Amino acid sequence: MTLYEHWVSSAYYRDGRTNQVLWKDYLPKEQKIYEDIIGNKKTELKGTVKELAEEYKMPEYYIVGFADGINETQDPEIDLEKLEEDTPLAIKIDFTRLYKKMVEYKADHLYSLPQWEGIFTKEEQEALYKEQKRSTTIVNEGPKIGRNDPCPCGSGKKYKKCCGANK
Repeated sequence: MTLYEHWVSSAYYRDGRTNQVLWKDYLPKEQKIYEDIIGNKKTELKGTVKELAEEYKMPEYYIVGFADGINETQDPEIDLEKLEEDTPLAIKIDFTRLYKKMVEYKADHLYSLPQWEGIFTKEEQEALYKEQKRSTTIVNEGPKIGRNDPCPCGSGKKYKKCCGANK
């Protein structure tokens, strides 16, 4: 079983539910990593999976879980299936991208860490938060066309008999 398979099978049950016991243990440890990264303004996290696990005092498969969580901010993404204890990791930290991902995932315990104040002002954090929220909001373009309104294509027919006939 790979470390990634161990992580997934430990964090989630076969029916898709989360293992609350594991997450209760994992989340505070993950938060400590982010407190270290953000508080010390680290732009890269380097070491083997084993070294990082020892540094942050957690099992190796938790480091793989951390890599899984931060993976969408990586270019290119980490091939999680290939991670072994001696695999070197070089996780690049883009603070803007990381903050926005935390907002996207509703990880308020992470994007509200006080360490962010050493990276972004309160105003910058608020702007990033709003920018991320707006990026996932669907905006209705223009007024709604009623069934009996003239068709906007200019045919002279009612919308329901023209462009709206198949809707």
